[in-house]
Amino acid sequence: MERDLTHGSPARSMILFSLPLMAGNLLQQLYNLADTWIAGRFLGQTALAAVGSAFTLMTLLTSILLGLCMGAGVVISRFYGQGDREMMRRSAANAFLLIAAAALLLTLVSYALLDEAMDLMRIPPEVRFSLRTYLKIIFAGIPATFLYNYFASVMRSAGNSLTPLWFLMVSAIVNIVLDILMVTVFHLGVGGAALATVLAQWLSATGIAAYFFIRCPALTPGKRHFTSDWSLMRRIASVSALTSVQQSVMNFGILMIQSLVNSFGVPVMAAFAAGVKIDAFAYSPAQDFAGGFATYVAQNRGAGRMDRVRRGFLIACALSLSFCTAVSVLVAVFARPLLCLFIDPAAAQVLEIGMGYLRSEGLCYAGIGMLFLLYATWRGLEKAGMSVVLTVISLGLRVLLAYTLAPELGLYAIWWAIPVGWLAADITGLLFLRRPFTARA
Repeated sequence: MERDLTHGSPARSMILFSLPLMAGNLLQQLYNLADTWIAGRFLGQTALAAVGSAFTLMTLLTSILLGLCMGAGVVISRFYGQGDREMMRRSAANAFLLIAAAALLLTLVSYALLDEAMDLMRIPPEVRFSLRTYLKIIFAGIPATFLYNYFASVMRSAGNSLTPLWFLMVSAIVNIVLDILMVTVFHLGVGGAALATVLAQWLSATGIAAYFFIRCPALTPGKRHFTSDWSLMRRIASVSALTSVQQSVMNFGILMIQSLVNSFGVPVMAAFAAGVKIDAFAYSPAQDFAGGFATYVAQNRGAGRMDRVRRGFLIACALSLSFCTAVSVLVAVFARPLLCLFIDPAAAQVLEIGMGYLRSEGLCYAGIGMLFLLYATWRGLEKAGMSVVLTVISLGLRVLLAYTLAPELGLYAIWWAIPVGWLAADITGLLFLRRPFTARA
C-alpha cells in the first residue's frame, strides 16, 4: 500500500507511516536479542560476551548497507513526490547495481579481516574462539541483509512501510524458535545461535524479494532501467555514500567504545552487552520514527512543500522527545529486571555494572532521539554530509572523553561520555538547520 505524505495532517501522516517501521525494527532487534538471551541464560558469561561483541561489529558492517539503502530511498522518494514513476524505476535499478556490488565486497572483506577485527576490538583470549565461531556463520547473512533492506527501502520510498513488517515478523518468530532448538535441543552452542539468525535473515530476504516482483509492478524496474545512468548513479551514490559513511562512523565509534569496554574484562563485557541490547530496544522506536520522517521530508521536498517540512519537524521533535523521556524513566526504574532477562541473577557483579550503565546513559535517551531526527532531516533534504558532521562530533567527542577519562575515573567516564556527545551534536545540528528551512524548495 503506497502512502502520499505530501497531503493531510503532518502528525497523522508521520505516525501512520512510522508505526510499521517501529514495529519492524523492534522485531529486528529480536534477532540479536534472542541470541543474547540464549547465550546469557544457557551458555554463560563467555558466550554472552562473544555475542555482545559480535553485535557491535555486525552493527558496524550492516550499517554500511543500511546507509546505502536509506540514501537510495531518499532519491527514490524525491521522484515519487514529483510524480515521476519512470525515474523512480530507473533510480531503483541503478541503486540495486550499486548496493549489490557493495554487499559482495563487504562480505568478502569481512571474512578476510576477521582476525584483524578481533584484534582491533581487544577481544580477550577466552572469548576469541566463541566469537570467531559465531562470526564465521553470521557473515553469511550480509547479502540477505542487503536484499531485505533494499526492497524495504524501495517500498518505503513510495509510502509502503507495512509490507516489509510482515516478512520481518515471520522471520523474527522463526529466528527465536530456531535459536531455542539449535542451542537447547541440538546443543550447537554459539554457532547454532548464529545459524538460526542467518536462516531467518535469508527467509525474510527471499520472501520480500518475491513479493516485490509479483505484487509491486508500479515500482519494479524493467530491463531498460538497468542501463547505467551515470548522472543518476552519481546522485544516488552521493546521498547513499554519505548516509553510509554517517552510519559507519557512528558504529565505528561504538566499536571503539566496545574495544575500551573489553579492556575491563569479561564481567564488564557481559554487562555492556546486555545494556546495549536494552538500549537498542528502548530507543529503536525513536530511530524508526526518524527514518519515517526522512521519507516525509524527501517526498515533501520533491513536491515543493517546505512549509510541511518545517511544521512536521516541530511536531516530530515534540513526539520523539516525549517518547524518549518516558522510556528513560522506565529503563532507570526497571534496570535490574531488564538486565536479568539476559544475565543470571546470581551474577551480582555483572548486574551491578549493568545497572550503573543504564542509570547513567539510559537517562539521556532524549539526546539520541533528537539526533536521529536531525540525521533524518538532513538526509531527507539530500544534504547527508551534515549528518556525517554531526556523527563525527557525537562519536568523536564520546571516544575522546571515554579514552581520556576512563583510566582515572573508571567506567562511569565511558557511560557519561555517550550523552555528552549526543548533546554537542544536537546543538550543532539545530544551529545549522535554519538555512535549509528558509531556502526555497
